[in-house]
Order: sequence, then structure tokens, then C-alpha cells
Amino acid sequence: MLRALARVDLGAIERNAARLAAVAAPAGLCAVVKGDGYGHGMVPAARAALAGGATWLAVATAEEARGLRAGGVEAPVLVMGALSEPELAVALDARADIVAWREAFVERVAALPAAEGTGVHVKLDTGMGRLGTRDPGEATRVAEAVAADGGLRLAGAMTHFATADGDPGFLAEQLEAFTPWATAIKAAHPEVLVHAANSAAALREPAARFDLVRCGIAVYGMDPFHEDPAAHGLEPALELMSYVAEVKRAAPGQSAGYGRRFVAERPTLVGTLPIGYADGVRRGLSNNADVLVEGRRVPLVGTVSMDNVTVDLGEVGAAHGAEAVLIGAQGGERILAEELARRLGTINYEITCGISARVPRVHVP
Repeated sequence: MLRALARVDLGAIERNAARLAAVAAPAGLCAVVKGDGYGHGMVPAARAALAGGATWLAVATAEEARGLRAGGVEAPVLVMGALSEPELAVALDARADIVAWREAFVERVAALPAAEGTGVHVKLDTGMGRLGTRDPGEATRVAEAVAADGGLRLAGAMTHFATADGDPGFLAEQLEAFTPWATAIKAAHPEVLVHAANSAAALREPAARFDLVRCGIAVYGMDPFHEDPAAHGLEPALELMSYVAEVKRAAPGQSAGYGRRFVAERPTLVGTLPIGYADGVRRGLSNNADVLVEGRRVPLVGTVSMDNVTVDLGEVGAAHGAEAVLIGAQGGERILAEELARRLGTINYEITCGISARVPRVHVP
């Protein structure tokens, strides 16, 4: 048993993609594989999502697009993030589509010989307040500048929702701002793909699906509404595991871990798992999580350190070498990324993205 291991079920990713593609139909599915596939492994996750019915992939950076091409992935790729001059060159070399919202940027792209045939997606900021222009008139001018250039393709018209997971009222406001502009662009340029929906919007709001939905978190079997993925027919794809490396009897008054944040109140057995915050087990889980050992929940006790955590095994104890599950299922129990996120006051995205490169990913069909 490895000291720490993330097991990724590619079959689950494929089935989740198929589920999302069916929900989105007749719109297409773009699988978002940025952040190393939300911590699952970008290239294997991309291949599984494509096998499940995704027709596009989206990333945040030019280097991620290059990584997909280096991994032999040939599907259409959209780089959604801002691009500096050096990054733009990398994106173009990777044959990726790019996002624009300023005419000056389009002029710079058009002047590059490597940009010949590049697809450009114009972004209208309808409420996220980050990238994109808030001015529909400017967005239309950018789209027409792309369409008028002989070397570029006007490939998409897009926005991004800020509250699809929790505030349907603001989602409706964004849709109301986006739809007339996108409809006009589509009428003038029928080949354009209109896309806006993230995972939450794709599941919640049919009017947001347009020609393409961009699903990230749901592809990996996590709930965009931060509750239970099973409610949406999704299967968590990642399990995070360690093992019981030591079992030590603790008498009342004896402690475990830095700062003595766990002091035994009764005779008990304490297990040490060789996994810690350098692996992505957040220090905020100190005295604030459960772990599955031999089919039962046991509390994580004491301070999460860089390389080890301790669990209270009670008088039952556990065998040396017993598998310990920090995210995943064992016996009749399960611990979801959503549970850890609630304990930490964060979101499931951060839980899996935070699993460090020190943890090997093993991908199973």
C-alpha cells in the first residue's frame, strides 16, 4: 500500500460525461479539464470525457492546451483564460481556440502568421465581473472584427455565470443580458457556437444550454450544488487513500500530534496514517474529519501535520496496514468531497484540486 494514493475511476468520468451529454442534448458537451482535470489528471480525464460524449475540451491556460496536445488529445480545445503575448504563442502552437473581448487584442492576434485559422470566442461579461466586456456593443464590434479578418474564425459567443449554483435570480438576470446579444450574433453568423452554462446551469436551467454546455465539476462526479452528486445521477470518480502505519495505545492524559490538540480521555488506540497537508489533507481538518478504516468511520484527531495524521480507533483498533479512506467509500460508509468541503467552509472543487502532485494518481478503467 502506498503512503498516499488517489485512485481515479475513468469509467465514472465517462459515465458522468454521458449523463451530462444526455441532459444537454441537443446542445453539445464541453468538458472542462483545467487544474489538472480538477486534480484527477488532465489527459486521462479528457480521454474519458470524450469517450462519454464530450465533443470539446476547455482549459484555463495555454500550457494546459499544450499538455493536452502532448498527451495525444486531438479534440477541439478552448483556452478560456487571459493570454499574454508569450502565452498566446503557446496557445496558437497548440491549435487551441482563444477568447477575446477587445478589438486591440484581435488586431494583435490577426497580425501573427501562426494565428491563421484560429477560432475566436467573444466574451460578454453579464455579471461575473472578471474577463469579458460589459458592453454588448463592444462585444459585437469584436465579433465583427474577427469575422472580417480572413485569417481568423468567429467560433463562439460566450458568457459565464456567477451564481448558477445558489442564486437562480441572478442567473436569470445574466441570461436576460446575454440572450439577445448572442441571438443577434448567431443570426448574423450561423456557424457560431453560443455557450454559457457551467455544470450547475446545465443541470438547473434548460434555457442556458444554447449550443454547448461547459461542465467541469459534474464531469468528475461532484455536485455543483455542494450537496450529494447522486441526486443528479453522478458518480464521484476520485478516492483518496492511505493506510494504518502504526497503532499505539493511549492512556487517559496521553496526547498525539503537534500542540497536543488531542488528549485521550479514555483508554484508546490511536492509528497513524502517513498522509498530511503536503498531500492536500488540509490542516483545518484537525479534529474535524472522519476517516474510513475497516469499514467504519473513525475520527481524525489531533493536528494534521505535513506528512501524518492520527485517528482514534477506539478499543476495536485496526490491523497494521489496513486501508484508510479519506475520500471515497468503504464497506457501507462513504466520505464525499462535499463533506470535507462543508467542514472546511469551502467547496468541493478546492478539495480535489488541492490534492498535491506528491500523491500518485492511479487511473482505472
